[in-house]
Amino acid sequence: MAETPRMMLGERLLKRGVLSERQLELAVREQKRTGAMLGEILTQLGLVTPQTLSAVLAEQGGVSYVDLADLDIPGEVLAMLPETMARRLVVLPLSRTGNELLLVMGNIYDIEAISEVEGLTRTRVKVKGAAEDDILAKINEAYGERKSIEEIIEEAIQATVSETRDPETVLPVVRLVDHLLTKAIRDRATDLHIQPGERTVLTRFRVDGSLVQGASLPKAVQAAITARFKIMAEVNIAESRLPQDGKFQFSYGKRRFDVRASFLPNTHGEKVVLRLLDKSKLVLGLDQLGMPDDLFDRFRALLARPHGVILVTGPTGSGKTTTLYSALSSINGSDRCIVTIEDPVEYELPLVTQVQVNVKAGLTFAAGLRSILRQDPDIILIGEIRDGETAGIACRAAMTGHLVLSTLHTNDPVGCIPRLQDLGLTRLELASALQGVLAQRLVRVNCPNCAHPYEPEHESLAQLKPAQREGQWMRGTGCDQCAFTGIRGRRAIHDLLFVTPGVRERVAQGAPLAEIEGQARSEGKSSLFEHALRLAQQGSTTLEEALLVAVGDE
Repeated sequence: MAETPRMMLGERLLKRGVLSERQLELAVREQKRTGAMLGEILTQLGLVTPQTLSAVLAEQGGVSYVDLADLDIPGEVLAMLPETMARRLVVLPLSRTGNELLLVMGNIYDIEAISEVEGLTRTRVKVKGAAEDDILAKINEAYGERKSIEEIIEEAIQATVSETRDPETVLPVVRLVDHLLTKAIRDRATDLHIQPGERTVLTRFRVDGSLVQGASLPKAVQAAITARFKIMAEVNIAESRLPQDGKFQFSYGKRRFDVRASFLPNTHGEKVVLRLLDKSKLVLGLDQLGMPDDLFDRFRALLARPHGVILVTGPTGSGKTTTLYSALSSINGSDRCIVTIEDPVEYELPLVTQVQVNVKAGLTFAAGLRSILRQDPDIILIGEIRDGETAGIACRAAMTGHLVLSTLHTNDPVGCIPRLQDLGLTRLELASALQGVLAQRLVRVNCPNCAHPYEPEHESLAQLKPAQREGQWMRGTGCDQCAFTGIRGRRAIHDLLFVTPGVRERVAQGAPLAEIEGQARSEGKSSLFEHALRLAQQGSTTLEEALLVAVGDE
């Protein structure tokens, strides 16, 4: 029997050393379960980058892989293909020579897409490959906005004052809402705020951890926009006196976003806050989390242990869920029973039994955890330890042969000890169960396109020890690629408390936190600030950002 393209893809990735046999087996099992493309599963699990996958697929299909970053596409070529079709099919015309159209595609095997483009353009299509995210980004850049925000707002106002309520008058409001969501995605925003004022409605986007001002909308469209979001989130459209929460999904190209909506009544109406979760970015390869090499080796050693509690700590929005999912993905396999209890289930993992908390039905973390222990698990993930009952059950599970992963809200790794004591655990229980605590936060990184050397302020350098004041200090000056902020994305900084026999002994003895920290430091532990400072000295972020995020942890 001839080999299928999927099998050939797996073999090519194995030969390149990109995948291990175990990782490929896991992906193939998930492919059989869901019916999705193998390449899509590999990228979702964080086992392969979209660029690597696209390059291998192009090689497999006998076509070349193209880097779209610096390509200029003639306007007459773009005009051959409507933006809506380009975005739907994830394709982009690059050039035309006679009756031949050069087309870059995310999926070079999509015969239907090729046929549709050939039928519309009346040309013969020649294909090149590229990553879907890169194509969508180029579509945004090449086509730009079809209509300005002012035109969209004006249409929405006309629709809201219209006496009729047929689909044609509702459409402009839908288009305005879609525009706001699309802008949030294009700007890499994690949250969208719709905040009503006395005379206008303010829009703001949280990009790289900071709120950025958006367009001010007229008061006339406030009720219609709020109603549209409520319909999408499936909450009570008639209720405006009480807070409400809902969720919905929003598609952008072939990417699917989970959106959590929160509605809060205030003096000028209802404020709407939307959190956007890109499910394709939730699971990364463990080596893509940005841990220092020595810390990475220790964290991987923790995951290889058969039992104990491993905690990930940090503030809300610091990437704890991504770290836990990536950790689970790295140890997932057909030889292990993994069960999770989460609120909510963020992403479906292959071979993993995932339980959704339902407080109204009585399914709390503690209640679910008791049932999970009767399911013969090897590894248990608890979304968050929130109360003493959950903490106690997790600790006992760890001491009876289970590996337990969870999150906790503390400022540093050692801080989890008094926090767990407050929840009712004794020092002896902690010493027996705890294997390691990983603390993390996010720092904003310099835009690589406009970063230039700079001299940090004297006040900032004065906070460093003399040996720490040398570095390749860099700062983004602002360009069109970073919206003139100088910032392009965020990355995690980490600090790991590896519970060695020496640390375990001091925990059991009830030693002060400073003594436990000192013991861990003597055995190789660093700090969040040291990791942040290292990034600043390498030019990845500014010294001021490192001091702002983590100076209190030194």
